Order: sequence, then C-alpha cells, then structure tokens
Amino acid sequence: MPIFNQTIRRKIVGIALGLIVLMLVTSILSMVMSSQVGILLDELTDRYIPAYGDLARANIRSLERSVALRRMVMMKMQAPSEEEAYAARLREFEEADRKIDEEAEAARKHINAIIDDTRTPSDNAALARIETRIETAVTELRRDQNEDHAKLLKQIDAKQMAEARGTLEHIDALRDQFNQKIDAIRSDMLKQVFASTSQVIRHQRQAIIISGIVTLLAAIVGFVFALLVSSGITRPVRLLLAGTREVEAGRFDKAITVSTQDEIGELAAAFNRMVEQLRQNERIRETFGRYIDPKVVQGLIDRPEVAIDGQRRVMTIMFCDMSGFTSMSEGMTPRGLVKVMNHYFTVMSGPIRNNRGVIDKYIGDAIMSYWGPPFIEEDEQAVLAGLAAVDMIEQVPALQKQLPDLLGIRAMPALCDLRIGIATGEVLTGSIGSELMMSFTVMGDAVNLASRLEAANKVYGTRILIAQETADAIGSRLELREIDRLAVVGQSMPQPVFEVMGRTGALTAPQESLRQHYATGLAAYRVRRFDEARTAFNAALESVPGDGPSQTMLTRIVQFDTSPPAADWDGAWRMEQK
Repeated sequence: MPIFNQTIRRKIVGIALGLIVLMLVTSILSMVMSSQVGILLDELTDRYIPAYGDLARANIRSLERSVALRRMVMMKMQAPSEEEAYAARLREFEEADRKIDEEAEAARKHINAIIDDTRTPSDNAALARIETRIETAVTELRRDQNEDHAKLLKQIDAKQMAEARGTLEHIDALRDQFNQKIDAIRSDMLKQVFASTSQVIRHQRQAIIISGIVTLLAAIVGFVFALLVSSGITRPVRLLLAGTREVEAGRFDKAITVSTQDEIGELAAAFNRMVEQLRQNERIRETFGRYIDPKVVQGLIDRPEVAIDGQRRVMTIMFCDMSGFTSMSEGMTPRGLVKVMNHYFTVMSGPIRNNRGVIDKYIGDAIMSYWGPPFIEEDEQAVLAGLAAVDMIEQVPALQKQLPDLLGIRAMPALCDLRIGIATGEVLTGSIGSELMMSFTVMGDAVNLASRLEAANKVYGTRILIAQETADAIGSRLELREIDRLAVVGQSMPQPVFEVMGRTGALTAPQESLRQHYATGLAAYRVRRFDEARTAFNAALESVPGDGPSQTMLTRIVQFDTSPPAADWDGAWRMEQK
C-alpha cells in the first residue's frame, strides 16, 4: 500500500491525522518515544560502535607497530645498513606508535561521552572500568616497551644478535599481552554495544505498545493500522540486527527482505549491497586461491612493488614430470585422464606446499615450483626443495595403487613414476606477460637447468637430480650421490650433478655400499681407467641390482672400448637432446 511506503515521519503524521480524537496525545507520545529511540540510536552509532572500532584499530596499530619494528631491525641487520630504508621504517614505527595512543584516546573520549550523557541509561560503572582499563593498558605498554625499544636498537647497533633476538621476543610478548588486554576490553565493550542495541529495541517496543493501547481506546481499526505501521518499523530493525550477526560470524549468504521504502528500508537495501560485495570478494579470494598460490597472492598484497618492478633473487626451482604418462594416457578416455591428472596433481602438490614451496604452474603432466625470498629464507630453500622431492617420491607407491581404483579398473596400462630436477641460481621474479594478462613467475638459467635435469633422469635412470649449487646449499642435510659431470642442452660448461637418495641417516647398508662403489668407479672413469671403473660399477650393481646410473656408466665404457674419447676429454658428458 502506498501509505506504508512513506517515510517514518509521514507514517507518524498519517496516524495522527487518521485518529483525530487522539491526535495530540498520540503525537506527543510518538515524538517522545521516537526522540528517545533517536537519542539511543545516535549514541549507539556515534559513540558505542566508534568506541569499539577504535579499540579494534588499536589492535591493528599494535600489529603494524610490531611489523614496522621488525622491518627496522631487518634494515639494521643488513650489511651495509640501509639508513634511508631504516629511517622510513622508523617513521612507520613512530606513526603506528602514535596511532595506538590516538585510537585509545578516541575510544576513551567516546566512552566518557556516554557516561556524561544523562539522557540515556547506560552501565556507567562498567563503562568507567573499561575506560580505566584502556588507559592502564596503554600506559603499561608505553612504560614496558619504551625501554625495550631503546635496548633493542642499541643491541642491533652493537651487533648483539642473540641479545637482540631475546629483546625482540620480549617486545612481542608485551605486544601480545597488550592485544590480549585490548581483546578482553573489546569483548566487554561489545557487551555494552549489545546492551545499547537491546535498549533501542526495548524502547521501540514500548513505543509500539503505548501507541497501540491509546489507539485501541479509539477504535479497532486505528489499533490495527498502528500495529501494521509499528511492525513495519521494528521488523526491518530486527532483520538488520540478525543480518549483522550473520556477517559478524562470517556468513554472507543471507539477504534481508526489504519490505519498506523508508529510511530503514534504504538501510536494509544498503546492507544487502554490502553483503553482496563481501560475498563477491570472498568468492574472488577462493577462486584465485585455486589458480594462484595463496602465498603469491598474500605476497603481492603485502608488497605490490615486487610484482610491478620485478627483482633478481637467488631461488631454487623444481620441475616434476610423470614418467610413462604418454603410454598411460593412450588407453584412457578424456574424463578418466582428467580424473587421473587431477588426483596426481593433488597428491604431488601437497608435499610442495607442506615444505613451503610455491607452485608456479602445471604444464601438461609437469609441475613447476620454486622456493626463495620473499616467501622463505634464502638459506633453507634448497633443503626444503629436496625434502619436498623426497616426500613426492614416497607418495608414488600409494599413487600407483590409487589410480586403478580411481578409474574402476584392475590395473593401469602402464605404471607411473616421477622424474624431478632441481636447480638453484639467480632468476628474475615478477609479473611477466602482456597488458591483457600477467603471471607472477620466475625466469632465468636456473629454471632452464632444472627443466633439463628433470629430463636427464631418463638418461641415468634416476628420480631426483640436482645441480651443483643446490647440492652445496644442502650439504649433509640430505643423502646425496654425485652422478656425473654434465652439460645439458644450452649449457657450454659442464657441472657436477647429484642424486638425492633420501633423508639424512635413512640409507640402508646396500645403498651405502652402492654410493661408495659408484664414487670409486666415477673417479676411475674420469681419469680413463675404464677397467677399474667397470669393476667398481659392477660392484655397485651387486649392492643394488638395477641401479640406473651404474648401468648407464657401464654402457658408456663399452662404447669407449670401441670408440675411445678424444685426447682432450674432460670426463664430462654433454647432452645433445632435451
């Protein structure tokens, strides 16, 4: 009905005009009640909720302050120290520090304004306690942390890293204590917000009841009319309250029914638009999480300049390929092949992410991933990549058993296996592409080398081959075996390549014997003592029958018997195909 689609003010005037006899009484009562509700609503929106928001922002400023402090420390720890960057981080730190006081002071002002306002009922004792707790929390934070900050900077300047680490941990503990105090205060403040909201609803209900009683004295029609109008006011408010609680709980799937065109109806419509935008943002975040590694997304959000400018960094690159994929896929339907590949990628992506790697892309049946700053520290990237490769190899037996069940067949046409290549070196990282589409990826010789090493596994009958720089970074933290000196396609200078045999201390006695005999054979092979090399490689095969590298080297020795290497042969092998 058109009359119900008017503003709240016009509805009240319409009731007064419809009930002439009780016009004055009804108008006065409605004005008083509406004014009281308006005051309560103003207090809720202008004081309670802003005070709660100020406290929430104080938490955020505390975290920003902590991040800025850590960046200051990082700038100081670099050699040489970057004073300009340090000064910028210092300004960020001081700004965040100042904002903590501002947010806390703003919250206290809002709370004191509520206490001083005698027009509205409120739990002034509880609010006074909250205001005192805010002041105490900030005062204690300032008192405890100022000395630690000065101590930390002195320790950093004196290169006392162990002491600085302890001081930083103590500062973090003080920050956590402060945040816990603010969280507790926010919880109590939220109770006060809910209490104020309940007062608004209670006064609205009182206004409805009183208006209903007065109107009922005049006529049943007037009573029904007033009831409809009052219901049109309170129902949207309740729906808004319920919707707000749903959003607070992280549920964005419920919209509020807009039954009026008054201010509350407009508020409900605006609320629905806000929820829809939040739902779209969440859907976008979930969608991008499937197509772009979450660590890349978060890294680009935290440091967007990396994506724009690009950087040269030392990173570790891994290429993983499924051997036997071509023969395995020939007898499959497209749907079956998709099921197999999705399961394979799911199983093999887990170890990469569990070891903090970033999945760059899926290329056919291959996986390209990388480790390095800013996602992890540079000194642990090679070990994490090696551990991920070992974990992936350990998943192969289970994967071979799962694939037939996945397709509903007794056995796969061909067994699948993995070939993994890992290389470490300086690469270009950033957003690469066109104006229409970009991809955050890595480029460089290390990427090409990792790809070539993955393919080189076919030559040596191995599963995991790593480059010299990767092996140097791993050291003794994994069990390695030098396989050969190799120059892959596109590389002029050969370099040693190594096989990752397993985790440290995980080798069996036959594997230890294999490694020793192979090392003896490789040394003899490089100085052209092929008879000694043949004996050592045969001994290696006795330790582990079917060892691919030993068989490969024996085949080469047979070739050298009929066609000896050139006089300037350096003991390296040069691949002529990818």
